[in-house]
Amino acid sequence: MEYQNILVEKNDKITIIILNRPAALNALSPDLVVEFKQALKETAADQDCKVLIVKGAGRAFSAGVDLKAMNESLIGGQFTADQILHDGDEIADILRTMPQPAIAQVHGHCYTGALELMMLFDLIVAAEDAKIGDTHAKWGILPKWGMTQRLPRLVGTLKAKQMSFTCKPVTGAEAERIGLVNFAVPLEELDYVVMELAHDILQNSAQTIAAFKHLYYEGLDTTLAEGLKIESEFTTDITDRTEFLRGFEKNK
Repeated sequence: MEYQNILVEKNDKITIIILNRPAALNALSPDLVVEFKQALKETAADQDCKVLIVKGAGRAFSAGVDLKAMNESLIGGQFTADQILHDGDEIADILRTMPQPAIAQVHGHCYTGALELMMLFDLIVAAEDAKIGDTHAKWGILPKWGMTQRLPRLVGTLKAKQMSFTCKPVTGAEAERIGLVNFAVPLEELDYVVMELAHDILQNSAQTIAAFKHLYYEGLDTTLAEGLKIESEFTTDITDRTEFLRGFEKNK
């Protein structure tokens, strides 16, 4: 598939997907969403890829759903509301089930649908001056990609309601303080820090990390007792442990 709205780069075992509508602050048009979903599918199936990074071109991660493009697509009949909702659900499912850890690299604006997208990632690193917010209420629309369920789980119900009711964004630095992102760094260090994080992950067993990812997500949907049972009964064939054990023996 030839992409018009995203770029895909490969750096050793790292795949980087770049939202590439900089003139529109990488707003999520229906076409971009479809391309992004396809790129995620290809990445999930790529056995050479061990880490995924997603970021935005230009001045922003993403300004959110492109309401103008969305309405034009609905009126023109290219997409339906159900299809757009389904695409979002598919993206969430791919990011959750893909074996690779997925890192969101956030700078500039990250609003509404883009915030919903950001929260789907395993790890989130933001620029300290990024602006991250939920503006659904400003436009009189309801979230459909998980805002009301994921945001309070990350920052707590009181803070989530404050963000959604006021539509005021938080900075990347504040997002780190409230637990919305893993950590925030100066913008000029963002590329380096995210790549360093990816390389830290690459030093470990990809198969074990994939198993951890599966168990973390399975446990989120259960009680502690049920989660412990899932963990104790879970088995997988970790074939890459041998090379790590050899490395351990060599470095002793």
